[in-house]
This record gives sequence, structure tokens and C-alpha cells, in this order.
Amino acid sequence: MYVCVCKGVTEKALRDAIHEGADRMRDLKTRLGVSEQCGICACYAKQILDQTLAQKSEAQGYHEQATCLCETAA
Repeated sequence: MYVCVCKGVTEKALRDAIHEGADRMRDLKTRLGVSEQCGICACYAKQILDQTLAQKSEAQGYHEQATCLCETAA
């Protein structure tokens, strides 16, 4: 789905950029041009940013927990 029609940025492109290290709206604007023109996409892009960062954080916490359990079991 397109999030930014002005720049042709998709939700997948946003999530990919976030997984590659973008963790602020400023990063998404620099990398992809999101909210650079009309700004209508800014709220939705921010929701995707927050949601993806939360998922990354949860996954990282789970991975770290699993690593700790494996290390103590060995």
C-alpha cells in the first residue's frame, strides 16, 4: 500500500528503512522523502514507525531472553 503518493513510498519501503536503522521521522524523510511535500502521509508514516520499532524491540527482547535461557541451560 502506498503511504506517500507524492514520493511513491510504500508501507514496505518504510518498514524496510526502519529495519535498516531509521528510527525517527527525520530519517524516513531523508531516506525516502516521506512528508516532504504535502505532508498528508506524516501521521500514517509515524504510526508505521512506532509500530515497527515496537515490534523490533519485542523481537529483540525475546531473542535476548532466549539467548539467556540457552546459555544457562548449557
